[in-house]
Order: sequence, then C-alpha cells, then structure tokens
Amino acid sequence: MINVVMHGCNGKMGQVISEIVSKDENLNMLAGVDKFDDGHNSYPVFSEISQIPAGADVVIDFSAAPAVDGLLDYCVEKNLPVVLCTTGLSEEQLKKVKEVSGKVAVLKSANMSLGINLLMKILKEYAPILADNGFDIEVVEKHHNLKLDAPSGTAIALADSVNAAFDEGEKYEYVYDRSTRRERRPVKEIGISAVRGGTIVGDHDVIFAGQDEVVTFSHTAYSKALFARGAVSAAKFLAGKTAGLYDMSDVINELI
Repeated sequence: MINVVMHGCNGKMGQVISEIVSKDENLNMLAGVDKFDDGHNSYPVFSEISQIPAGADVVIDFSAAPAVDGLLDYCVEKNLPVVLCTTGLSEEQLKKVKEVSGKVAVLKSANMSLGINLLMKILKEYAPILADNGFDIEVVEKHHNLKLDAPSGTAIALADSVNAAFDEGEKYEYVYDRSTRRERRPVKEIGISAVRGGTIVGDHDVIFAGQDEVVTFSHTAYSKALFARGAVSAAKFLAGKTAGLYDMSDVINELI
C-alpha cells in the first residue's frame, strides 16, 4: 500500500485525484494539505505540509507556485518523493527543483497525460524519417477561451520532442507568426499555432505535410481527469525511487 499526500487537495485537480486514489486498492490517501478546508474530505487536511503525520510514501502536488518552495524543503527534510504538477514556476524555482532532485526523487513533466507523453516518444522515433523525406512540420493546438498563455506548454513540448531527434546543427526553428513575412516557408522551421475558443479542454495536432500526402499525429483531451490519472500513475512509479529528476517518459517506459 502506497500512502499518498495530496498537496493542494481542495483544488479541482486535487479533488479529482483524491477520488481516483480512493478507488485504487494499492493506494491510501494519508492526508491532504490546503490553506482552506471545510471538512468535507474523508482524510485529514492540514494547512501546512509540516503538519502531516509520519508514514507518507509520496506527495502529489497540484497547488500554487508560492507553495512549492516550502514543499520542496519539506520533501528534502523527510526524504519524500514528490510528483510536481504545479505550473508557472519561476526560473529560480525551476533551478531549485533541479537541485532538490539531487537529494530526493522528483517527477516533473510539461503534461501529465500518458497519451501526450506516449505521443512525444513516438515523435522522437518517427519525425526524422518523415523530415528526411521532405515533410514540413506544423503544430496546431486548441484550448478553451479562458486559457491565458499561448502557445500551450504541451505544444512546445511536442515540438521539442521532434527537435530532440536531431543533432544541434540540424534542429528546427519555432515560428509563431508569419503575418509580417512574404517569403517561401523555410525547410527548417516548425510553425506553432494556437486556437482559443469555447470549452476545448485540449487538442494537439503535429502535422507532417509532404508531397501529395499528410501524416497527422493527434491527441484530444476530453476532461482534465486524464491529467489526474497521469499524476496518480506517476505517484505509483515514483514511490520508493532513488533521488533524480524524472518525467512522464520514465513512467511510459516502465509501462511498456
């Protein structure tokens, strides 16, 4: 049985994860951490990570950037693995994440979806074959009208997965806007486009456009629950792991 602490338990993702954990016979929600609590959870909730009882095996974090520093310090103190899902971390915090991973196991990924991370693995393998045969590469992402950033971090991560397959001198340039240009499309660029509208949870297409044919790798998210399931899979993977910086590709590799 793996004892889980949910850091940010009363947020939307924290509540979804709590429900998934409650239905998994191999997991137990030991405690939650949240500044605000109305007592509705089936497990004890504390306002500070330092207050949780002994016996935790892993922390899942879906909180806010200001809370991450204290969480990382606590995990080092208690030698506790952490699945870090909070976004919007500063450069200084990202540096701290890397430093902490030298002392405890930390799993951080641009996207917690198993499907997206499997797609990244596929792209690394097949992008060079298509590129060497003259296929142009474009990434199109679609999200709801409340999303603040564009393009999405996942779109960049997908483009990075393509680029990871090429040597330094052969990497592609990312282009986000062609409105000021009147020239033929360069071969070594990846166009990244963002669509915002409605309630689209997340839709990503990596398009390889060749002579007389198009190959498209697609992923569609219908609910944010898929990110919660990915985080739970990551927690199962990370519990008991030695110090290091892991990501969802490591989870994928273990599953396959």
